[in-house]
Amino acid sequence: MLLRFRERALAVKKRPLPPVAGDERMHFLEQSQNDFQDFAIIADADGELVDGVLTLRIDLRGDSSS
Repeated sequence: MLLRFRERALAVKKRPLPPVAGDERMHFLEQSQNDFQDFAIIADADGELVDGVLTLRIDLRGDSSS
């Protein structure tokens, strides 16, 4: 599952810009950035499956707290 999210994050990065302009272009770019961030956060998670329950551990402290 985590590999799938890594692949999706890369796909968003490589997604071509459709022929849109103005507000629609800005919305598309903002949505692409949000999609990439969401997929990348999950892709970087540590996953654990215990008794059928998937737990994702995501460190949001940033590099300085490591």
